[in-house]
Amino acid sequence: MKKYIHAVGVLLCLLFSVFLSAQSTKKHTVVQGETVTRISQMYKITPHDIYRLNPGTQDGLKIGDVLNIPSSSNALASTSSSTHHVQPKETLYGIAKTYNLTVDQLKAMNPAVESGLQIGQVLVIKKQASTASNLVAATAATPTSNANSALAKKGDPVIHIVESGETKFGIAKKYGITVAELEAQNPGIKESLPVGYKLTIYTNTSGSTIVDSPSPTTPIRQGYANYEVKPKETIFSLTQSLGISEAELIRLNPSLKDGLKVGMILKVPGRGSMVISGGRGFKDLTQTIYRGDRKKLALLVPFNLARIESDSSKSLAERFKSDAFLNMTLDFYSGALMAIDSAKTLGLNVDVQIFDSGETRTNSNVAEIIRRNELNTFNAVIGPFYQEHADKTAQLLEKDSVAVISPLSKDKGKNYKNLYQAIPPVEYTKGAVFDYMMSKGGNIIVVSGPKRESNRNFIKDNYPQALFTQLDENGNILPEKLKGMLVKGRKNYVVLDSEKTGLILSTTNVLLTESASYDIQLVIMEQNETLDFEEISMKRLTILNLLYPSLIRENNSPEAHRFNDAYRRENKILPSQYAVRGFDVTFDTLLRLSQQKSFSQSAEEDQTEQIESKFDYRQNPAGGHINKGVYILQFEEDLSVTEAK
Repeated sequence: MKKYIHAVGVLLCLLFSVFLSAQSTKKHTVVQGETVTRISQMYKITPHDIYRLNPGTQDGLKIGDVLNIPSSSNALASTSSSTHHVQPKETLYGIAKTYNLTVDQLKAMNPAVESGLQIGQVLVIKKQASTASNLVAATAATPTSNANSALAKKGDPVIHIVESGETKFGIAKKYGITVAELEAQNPGIKESLPVGYKLTIYTNTSGSTIVDSPSPTTPIRQGYANYEVKPKETIFSLTQSLGISEAELIRLNPSLKDGLKVGMILKVPGRGSMVISGGRGFKDLTQTIYRGDRKKLALLVPFNLARIESDSSKSLAERFKSDAFLNMTLDFYSGALMAIDSAKTLGLNVDVQIFDSGETRTNSNVAEIIRRNELNTFNAVIGPFYQEHADKTAQLLEKDSVAVISPLSKDKGKNYKNLYQAIPPVEYTKGAVFDYMMSKGGNIIVVSGPKRESNRNFIKDNYPQALFTQLDENGNILPEKLKGMLVKGRKNYVVLDSEKTGLILSTTNVLLTESASYDIQLVIMEQNETLDFEEISMKRLTILNLLYPSLIRENNSPEAHRFNDAYRRENKILPSQYAVRGFDVTFDTLLRLSQQKSFSQSAEEDQTEQIESKFDYRQNPAGGHINKGVYILQFEEDLSVTEAK
């Protein structure tokens, strides 16, 4: 392991020194779906750097445009401040992240944004001490480096100045103590928490004694139960809630072949009369930490050091700039380190070991790692990244009941009872948005493009209540047909499932015209890159309050800001989506291992929410477990994104 640790350090230090010698500018040809913001993120620069060298881009991008791209080492170096022109689909959170700022800092520079962003609005950006060299230095953390969190180490007295928006719960959680302990250490805050109050915090106290007791057992359902079908339920939603396949449900209830009806009494696995709850509710696992038996967690991270060391065809700088998988790996790992550091602060009784899984799409070292390091004695394993290798790991560890968490793959996993997929599957993501519309009693109209047969079949099989509007022989919208399907007095959800710009524009034109007479909301069931292109204006999407499923949320809570600040202090940049995912998956796993029950019991009983993701593990009818933590989000007219209620 020490050999790998040293190799990573040498590799990344070399990357740091070579990266700074990059060329001053390069060319980029715009392809479909690209925006200034997306291109700036691709090259680790800011939108202002592109506007500065390509003035015409402020009027929009066209396919084939050739842009001058500054090297990231020269970006942001010319002045102490700059301006940013708000682009379609941008949010305060996204802009702040682009410029390595917090949302509060951006608001302080631009007080007018308190009332919402406007397309074309000019924001003042004061430069912070952050360059591309900081980015490289940030990812140069070696596997043994402890990410020094802003959180106090256990046992150290800390002075904390209360900031606006902070709560006792948030502060206590930050330092790994209870609210009662916080108040006992600072009696002056028992009645209120004044902004500016100076708190003295000790983290080595314990306000309660945890008695060792046997883990609760989970009752096993045997036989059959009766279940009464509720309004707005579908066969698909029932199979997900009951943990049963559609074929098995129909086998037990042949009358379902004629359709599902409200009030039907179904025969389902279980005993007596079964009731399905509407949701488990989020649980804060930091409030139920059990520091009894010491647990072991392994991280299988694909550094691929041996392959990099033996490959002389690419310079290290070229590899770092072109190898997206390596960048993703290092980002995920940096987030995982923050989670491990936070676990230490909370005093979690878990040993963490990190291994280079050496994986590519077709090969990995997992079998050898498991054998040589006796991972069958561990409580949980996070990784590998490729689903095929996560499946193999689960297979090898299944008989020892070691939980294997697949952290990033969207591919369907195999049916091993100890396998947990942290990314919700595509099918469930689609179903989640339809279940939401059904729960609201909406009139669901689907505009389905010619190449969307798979989605059409999914909707017809699981949501027969949805109506499909007719298209002409060329796949174009028939406006009168669509208008005739709208209903007054109900929410009209119009699901737009097409990649054709013309069909999107013509459909939204009809909906915008009719929105004065009908309650209409535009919906997509999965990511649609065509909507990111400049030709589809953000204005029409916000007016129609675009509704869509998402695996992550934009979290502007004080806790999220503190995480971003802590990450930036340690790594000199704000966290990428993979860094946040690394934190979320690792911290969630560490907390589940630190309960007075097994990981599998916690996964079955506890729905949790971390910085950007929620974890709602449910048993797959065929075996294994999937995370059904999907957010239903919508655009607001002020360009903000909110969670649909």
